[in-house]
Amino acid sequence: MLNYSVYNHPENKAWVTFVHGAGGSSSIWFRQVREFKKHFNVLLLDLRGHGNSKPALKDTFNSKYTFDSITEDIVKVIDQERIKKSHFVGISLGTILIRNLAEKYPQRVQSMIMGGAIMKLNFRSQVLMKLGIVFKSVIPYMLLYKFFAFIIMPKKNHKQSRLLFANEAKKLYQKEFVRWFRLTSEINPLLRFFRAKDIKIPTLYIMGAEDYLFLPSIEKVVTSHELSRLFIIKNSGHVVNVEQPEVFNRETIAFIGQS
Repeated sequence: MLNYSVYNHPENKAWVTFVHGAGGSSSIWFRQVREFKKHFNVLLLDLRGHGNSKPALKDTFNSKYTFDSITEDIVKVIDQERIKKSHFVGISLGTILIRNLAEKYPQRVQSMIMGGAIMKLNFRSQVLMKLGIVFKSVIPYMLLYKFFAFIIMPKKNHKQSRLLFANEAKKLYQKEFVRWFRLTSEINPLLRFFRAKDIKIPTLYIMGAEDYLFLPSIEKVVTSHELSRLFIIKNSGHVVNVEQPEVFNRETIAFIGQS
């Protein structure tokens, strides 16, 4: 089972579950935990191979990761804690896992908060993915990871996010990185389905104004999904919860309170 932490609220019964992105860990939410646990029960988890969720022996012989299998990892944790329904907060690739969980178990998802959400890979990001697939076996994975982090978060004010994710990525085994990288290169059909289907669960997309790879597609999605809203944070790139934590916390806590 995944490594996870729980913070119980003495009165409120509502749960908020945080799902980080590829190469990160539950530690990226350190600027959210203090505020959120004042209002809700909080569940933090490390996805498989990340943080303190070390690869299981069976994973050593199973190179095929799928979004469904990783989603089931999350479901096992909320089942273990007997959480019938939760608000979910995700960042980057974590937003895809949350959306996939909502597709399979809509009754378990009270609302979705999608930070730095990925709903479409534009031409540039698809080219980068293909280059990564070609070179992943010959270039050290940390060099490849830092390159992609710089492409996604290129500006000076994104530096803290780049360094945070690079430091977390160092904890990954190379085989684990390759598995996750291969997974991200196969998401186009899934994202196409998510864009086309309005799941009708209250959803807040919270994006950085400088998230040039992913913001344009989110702007289109919210126009066709009835219960979706978009909040754009100025002077922020992809990892909005790290770059602008005060704004992120204020807007997301308010949204959960209304859901």
